[in-house]
Amino acid sequence: MTRLVATLVAVAVGLASVGAGVAAWHLAQDTEPPWPEISAYSHGQLTRVGPFFYCDVLNLDDCQTPQDQGELLVNDRNPVQLSVPRVIGGAPWRLLRVYENPAHSTVNHFKRDSRLAVTIPTVDPQRGRLAGLVVQLRTLVIDESGELRDIPHAEWSVWMVRA
Repeated sequence: MTRLVATLVAVAVGLASVGAGVAAWHLAQDTEPPWPEISAYSHGQLTRVGPFFYCDVLNLDDCQTPQDQGELLVNDRNPVQLSVPRVIGGAPWRLLRVYENPAHSTVNHFKRDSRLAVTIPTVDPQRGRLAGLVVQLRTLVIDESGELRDIPHAEWSVWMVRA
């Protein structure tokens, strides 16, 4: 009789453990980050990162500043593959490529719905080694002098760490 009770208790504990594991997996699948994330991949390494700051496009004084920054382990041979979600790529966005000498940094502008991924060499023959990538969503504003200009209302960054 005690053997039967012990077996039933073991089966009940096992089923409860499986149930708890399935419930935890299901809850983890339903959680989404509060803001869009970008991803960067190179040489078998992947990083996903949320924004450094994220402002309401209609009220630039309403900002969240999680200050997330990603790091990606890179080498000089393999490029970085940057991916942005449709919520970023569906708007005009800007990519800043920051090099070890910041004076060599470059900016690429992408029109809405034109690009969701970019491949970037980790070494540029004229600019040197890539130090980081910054993705920005832009907003047009009129400044104090009445000039129309664009400013970022959201920004993501990934910094390169050499292998």
